[in-house]
Amino acid sequence: MNLRRTKHFKPEVSTSSLNDIMFFLLLFFLIVSTLANPNVIKLLLPSSDAAQNINKQQVTISVTEDRQYFIDNTPVAPGELESVLWSRIKNIQEPTVVLRFAHNLTVQDLVDVMETGTRLKVKMVLATTKKESR
Repeated sequence: MNLRRTKHFKPEVSTSSLNDIMFFLLLFFLIVSTLANPNVIKLLLPSSDAAQNINKQQVTISVTEDRQYFIDNTPVAPGELESVLWSRIKNIQEPTVVLRFAHNLTVQDLVDVMETGTRLKVKMVLATTKKESR
């Protein structure tokens, strides 16, 4: 007596809908990533006629209107600015520091931070917003 089946069961997984699901997930994440704002510190920057993009590794120093200092969105006391900045840039080759200052701060506030960069021998760039054409 032969009890074996003559037809063997072959399991199958239908993957035809996986392409559609992956496409929609990719589209969703692309849209969400363009809406994400990496800079959570809101500042009204000074304006300029020309803009330049930087492609190097960079550290951002932000100073709000009430003179609160942030290095890469981390609050820093003004007296500790140089030591914290040094710890951030010491492992970066050719570091660039982007200065994001509120437009109504004094020039002396800007010079104080730039002197820190001069002592550490780093390149500093002032972030601005592009002037709207009239």
